[in-house]
Amino acid sequence: MKYWWYRFYYTTRGVLWPLWVGLVNLFRRPVTIQYPHEKPRLFPRSRMMLYNDIDNCIGCLQCARVCPVDCIAIETVKADKDLGVTNTGHKKKLYVTIFDIDEAKCCYCNLCTEVCPTECLVMTPNFEGSVYDRYNLILRFAKITPEERAEILRKAGGKTAGVTGILARKA
Repeated sequence: MKYWWYRFYYTTRGVLWPLWVGLVNLFRRPVTIQYPHEKPRLFPRSRMMLYNDIDNCIGCLQCARVCPVDCIAIETVKADKDLGVTNTGHKKKLYVTIFDIDEAKCCYCNLCTEVCPTECLVMTPNFEGSVYDRYNLILRFAKITPEERAEILRKAGGKTAGVTGILARKA
C-alpha cells in the first residue's frame, strides 16, 4: 500500500506525458520541407559541385596537386602557337586535353578553388548531383575532342607537359 501512490503517479505520467507532447506538436509548424517543391535555404559560403571554366584554365595543375583525394585528372600538352590570354590576364601556354573531376571522390574541401590562379575552378550553388550511374559523376570539362587530342599529341611527339590524378597512376 505504501508504493501504490508512487506507482499510480509514474504510470499515469508515463501514459499522459507522450499524449501531451503529441498534442502540442500537432499544432506546430512542420520542421521538414517537401524537397522537390521547396528548396532548402543555402548559406552563402556553402560548398557544392565544382565547375571549371575551361576557357580561362591555363593548365597549371595546382588544383590537382593540392587535392587530398586525387579526384582531379588533368593532362596538358605544350602549345606550339599562342593560345591567347585568360580573363585575369594570364597567358595560356598549354593545351588542356583532359580535365576531369570525379565528384564521387570529391570531399568538397574547397582547396582546389583557393589555389587556382585564374579563378576558373569554382564551387557552384548546384547541389542536386544525383545520377543513376556512377560513371556520370565524372565531370569532363575539356572541350578538345579525342580526334583533336590525338592530333595535338602527334604534333607534340606524344609528350605531355603534365599529367595528374588517376591518369598519372595509369602511366
